[in-house]
Amino acid sequence: MAPDALARFALAVSGRDDEIELDAAAALIGEVDGPVDLEIIRLELDRLAAIAAGVRAGSVPGPWAGARAVVGALFQSGGFRGNADDYYDPRNSFLQHVLARRTGIPITLSVVFLEVARRIGVTAAGVGFPGHFLVRVDEPDQAPLILDPFHGGAELDESALVALHRKISGAELALSPALLEPMPRRKILARMLHNLAGIYGSRGDWFVSLEVLERLALVEGDNPRIARDLQSLRQRVAALN
Repeated sequence: MAPDALARFALAVSGRDDEIELDAAAALIGEVDGPVDLEIIRLELDRLAAIAAGVRAGSVPGPWAGARAVVGALFQSGGFRGNADDYYDPRNSFLQHVLARRTGIPITLSVVFLEVARRIGVTAAGVGFPGHFLVRVDEPDQAPLILDPFHGGAELDESALVALHRKISGAELALSPALLEPMPRRKILARMLHNLAGIYGSRGDWFVSLEVLERLALVEGDNPRIARDLQSLRQRVAALN
């Protein structure tokens, strides 16, 4: 355990949800894998935003046009893609590797999208759709624009969302507005950490699992199951030392 790394993450997720800097907090999750240079990550997001701003300059104004410019910068010219070949590679959950390798899972690609969009003045939100994280962009007097960063920023209408859920779960879905509600930043971070906990737990890597759960307890401090799991894992790791 690196106490200074955990302290940095604790500081990043302290305060109100709207005070959390998503790029920093998401990037610091990557310190369970090694040191993270926040400045390099932010500079790369700035660079991608500059490309998106250039694409946007030639389009009509409005949030949707801005979102489509981000799609162009990331998935058309930037080469970002979903890692369907090795979905459970932990690097897909670490922002430093997602930016370097141009590949990730739905939630990390969505975080990249959200942070690039924010930098060009486009308000976008993460959506915790069942089994597959998405992005929504709102425009006045319109239904939300739903985008799938894992599949190149594809725009999903109601029938496409139902089909996506059927593909993931094998079940039919009665689509409701609640399934497309914006997800708070703290819950986005928790979902990233839950993914990692599952990956490292399935590998029996209890030392890294402990680092993940220490962070998860910081963002889900009111979750009694996390507290119990963390206590149990601390005892397991202590017995191994």
